[in-house]
Amino acid sequence: MEPIIIVLIILVVLVFIALIKTIQVIPQASAAIVERFGRYTRTLSAGLNIVVPFIDSIRNRIDLREQVVPFPPQPVITQDNLVVNIDTVIYYQVTDARAATYEVASYIQAIEQLTVTTLRNIIGGMDLERTLTSREEINAALRGVLDEATGKWGIRVNRVELKAIEPPTSIQDSMEKQMRADRDKRAAILTAEGTRQAAILTAEGEKQSQILRAEGEAKAAALRAEGEAQAVRTVFEAIHAGDPDQKLLSYQYLQMLPKIAEGDANKLWIVPSEIGDALKGLSGAMGNFGPLGGGSGSGGSSGGAGSGTAAERREKPSID
Repeated sequence: MEPIIIVLIILVVLVFIALIKTIQVIPQASAAIVERFGRYTRTLSAGLNIVVPFIDSIRNRIDLREQVVPFPPQPVITQDNLVVNIDTVIYYQVTDARAATYEVASYIQAIEQLTVTTLRNIIGGMDLERTLTSREEINAALRGVLDEATGKWGIRVNRVELKAIEPPTSIQDSMEKQMRADRDKRAAILTAEGTRQAAILTAEGEKQSQILRAEGEAKAAALRAEGEAQAVRTVFEAIHAGDPDQKLLSYQYLQMLPKIAEGDANKLWIVPSEIGDALKGLSGAMGNFGPLGGGSGSGGSSGGAGSGTAAERREKPSID
């Protein structure tokens, strides 16, 4: 009985292994290459697949999703004989699992080497300044060459990116000094422009202020002159409305004489010739009041006449 049990156990194990090899489950976005006696038979797609056990074998399982592969920095010589290190990143996708398996031994290594050679060809025709400012142009050229070369391998290159372009240390120092000098130059120009603009605005403000001040002073002078003219006109109209006689004018004239003589700067006082006429008018006025005041009226008249004579005597030396 024991040998029969052992045989049954072996058969069960073989059946179980056969079932495992017969049923193949392929994940989504993946593919599997099936070979029969070492020859390609078919490509298994995602899902449940049945193969012939012990005859068919799975050669390779390939991920059909887009892959990202960074490559290490590569030294590249520019047109002006400067060595720069360039990091690249490749975004690719396997579109044909059979071609990716049988057309190239290792498509990752093949893409890396192709990227390096293509990059050296492109950068070799550019100087350093153009290399640093033409990333989009380099990316487009790399993608075109890689996509064309990898098409027969069943691979599509979707995107190529330059992660970094590192020039030599001495060149970096020179570039930093140049950039610093350019920034200092722009700062000095902006400062000078700001100072110039501020001076222009200050001058325009002062000019506008002087114009406004002059206009204000002119208007104020005009208003003062107009006020004085109005005051004189009012006084003149009031005098004519009151109809003053010669006696009142003479009395007012005499009252103004002390004010004319006021001031420390008046070293010489010239008596006008009209003072005599004023005194005569005042004397005549006092003579009219003489009979009412007694003898003092005649004395006053004599005094007035005497004063008029003295005024005339004082006037002549002053005029001479």
